[in-house]
Amino acid sequence: MTTVAAYAAPAAKAPLERTTIERRAVGDHDVLLDIKFSGICHSDIHQAQDGWNPGIFPMVPGHEIAGVVTEVGPGVTKFAVGDHVGVGCMVDSCRECDNCKAGLEQYCTGGGPVWTYNSVGKDGEPTYGGYSENIVVDQDFVVRIPKGLPLDAAAPLLCAGITTYSPLKHWNAGPGKKVAVVGLGGLGHMGVKIAHALGAEVTVLSQSLRKKDDGLRLGADHYYATSDPKTFEELAGTFDIILNTVSAPLDFAALLSLLRTDGTLVNVGIPEEEVNISLQSLFGNRRSVSSSGIGGIAETQEMLDFCAEHGLGAEIELISAEEINEAYDRVQASDVRYRFVIDAATI
Repeated sequence: MTTVAAYAAPAAKAPLERTTIERRAVGDHDVLLDIKFSGICHSDIHQAQDGWNPGIFPMVPGHEIAGVVTEVGPGVTKFAVGDHVGVGCMVDSCRECDNCKAGLEQYCTGGGPVWTYNSVGKDGEPTYGGYSENIVVDQDFVVRIPKGLPLDAAAPLLCAGITTYSPLKHWNAGPGKKVAVVGLGGLGHMGVKIAHALGAEVTVLSQSLRKKDDGLRLGADHYYATSDPKTFEELAGTFDIILNTVSAPLDFAALLSLLRTDGTLVNVGIPEEEVNISLQSLFGNRRSVSSSGIGGIAETQEMLDFCAEHGLGAEIELISAEEINEAYDRVQASDVRYRFVIDAATI
């Protein structure tokens, strides 16, 4: 066991504060990485504030982790000291169910995945995330960050990148497809970049036109304000895929009206409140409502390689650990372009 510094929420809704946590000794198949950068995801805030389900406290959030390998167990074959690596939302799964065997560890049916934080590992101990100096993870849940991807801009790809890449690939975004991205935030800005790189025609649907210049710069072909009723008249029946990245209740009937025949509305944002969808809004054009949760480990590696090939990284604002609580407030106020990343050297 090793004692390391970390930032934790001592209780639900409490400000995060500097503390220490215990990391397990490096096991036979484990990788120890020195955390260089850790992104702040909106889900960190949801969980630290008990917005979804009761959390495990003290809680060390962070599942967008980029760092350098400093030690490997004797049975490790995939990584070596000095490698640039990342850890995303999961650190283990049953590895035996059909989903795990299919590379869909995020949908593990053998007890569910072990999340990087706010979860309980197979050893019965709580997991602690990336707002810390280092982390020990089984090699099978570590991914390689390719050369050419700066670690700070790569960190948010471990959640924001894979959360948007996975559904865009699954629903075949590409040339000839029209994709709308709802919300231009931490998830949405990566959705725009990735959909554009896949060759789709990309439209941003945002509450206002405040970020229009950014959206077009990031790869959007069109940008519309959802606060303008004319948007829904002009774009009715347009899109093959609508990727909703907003974690708040929206007018789903209005969004569904924008789908063409056989189009799909994919939700990757998770509101704390329950939402209602009228079945009438699905009839007539065989429209679908679906969802997508992050991606498996192999697909996460595929996403990182894709981003490296296309020169895609997150748009970030680098902060010190002392600014985490302020960053949480700013995320909730939509005052970030587009992802806060903690410099772990300041922890």
